[in-house]
Amino acid sequence: MNTKIKNLIFILILGSISTSSLIGMRNYTLPKIERYHELKLKETILEAAGVEYEKLNLEDKFDRVMRKVEKDGLTYYISPDKLYVFIFEGRGLWGMITGAISLRADLKTIESLKIISQEETPGLGGRIAEQGFLDQFKKKEVSPRLSLVLRVKATNANEIDSITGASMTSEALIDMINESVINFRDIIAR
Repeated sequence: MNTKIKNLIFILILGSISTSSLIGMRNYTLPKIERYHELKLKETILEAAGVEYEKLNLEDKFDRVMRKVEKDGLTYYISPDKLYVFIFEGRGLWGMITGAISLRADLKTIESLKIISQEETPGLGGRIAEQGFLDQFKKKEVSPRLSLVLRVKATNANEIDSITGASMTSEALIDMINESVINFRDIIAR
């Protein structure tokens, strides 16, 4: 048999084995990855709603206390304290940012903000996920007349301190939050 044909057969066999291994590994890990994301989402929603839980009873607690509502293609949750929690998503400077916002019953006052995932530069834009930055949003109001704005040194009730060196990421997040809250309020009002 010709050496070229032997090499071709070897490459085809090796490629088939590698492909089969990768497909098998994907099929094995995909349900685990999806399960992790589901648990992470529930954990974030409980945290945004200020509901205390233990890791061992996360799902039981979530199912008992959070009421899931679907309306006009939007899924949101209502906590026992009448906080509305919903997921927002948008483009940051380098990638997607996904988070959860909890609003008080007035549908304009932010109770909590959590970041689920972000793809920003670690140490710069990635700081949007740090609790110190997120705490600034607590008790801020977003209304049609009063949106959140980014400032170098926040002094007014609707202002947020920007992250030094990451003003574009900070601005993208502020825009996402303003738009998400206004859209959420419009859907609830229907």
